[in-house]
Amino acid sequence: MRVVIAEDAAVLRELLARMLAERGHEVCAAVGDAEALRAAVAEHRPDVTVVDIRMPPTHTDEGLRAAIDIRERHPGTGVLLFSQYIETKYATRLLAAGSAGVGYLLKDRVANVAEFTDSLARVAAGGTALDPEVVTQLAGASRHREDLAALTARERDVLALMAEGRSNAAIAQTLVVSAGTVEKHVASIFAKLGLPPSEDANRRVLAVLRHLGA
Repeated sequence: MRVVIAEDAAVLRELLARMLAERGHEVCAAVGDAEALRAAVAEHRPDVTVVDIRMPPTHTDEGLRAAIDIRERHPGTGVLLFSQYIETKYATRLLAAGSAGVGYLLKDRVANVAEFTDSLARVAAGGTALDPEVVTQLAGASRHREDLAALTARERDVLALMAEGRSNAAIAQTLVVSAGTVEKHVASIFAKLGLPPSEDANRRVLAVLRHLGA
């Protein structure tokens, strides 16, 4: 992957850059503010960016606003938001701006290198990678609880894992069931949420958005 990193903490920025480079990925740029991020993405056109939500000068939502701009101007570039805390309103804003190729992880996930790089790869490939804690909080605040009422408890488990970006095989392994069982659950979820087959819409992403209330 070709990656641009935007993180104002120099130590973490260098750690991320070194970690990705050691695994064969090309770190095109590692910057410390939102404007430098916008410029780096425009110059390098990376596969994916890692973006801290809170960056200078106000340390509020500069990173998020830059991420949304990138999604609009460079739709082929995945965006993985990075935060110290769960900030569901920011995750919702990013999802509402375009669901393909987006992610939101807590910074603690960097400690699990394999998990972090797998999440980054999913985002770069156009998938989603949402922190389990973020999924839980977003789902709890969902405006579409009535839509989800028809789902069984196991179907809700499957949908929550889909929201994290897990494949059917990974869901089967997590729930200790067969891949065929997961496929049946997914088909049932689509049917109950009124998501018919479509060449233009990704039903998996639409189901996740319904689950999260985005």
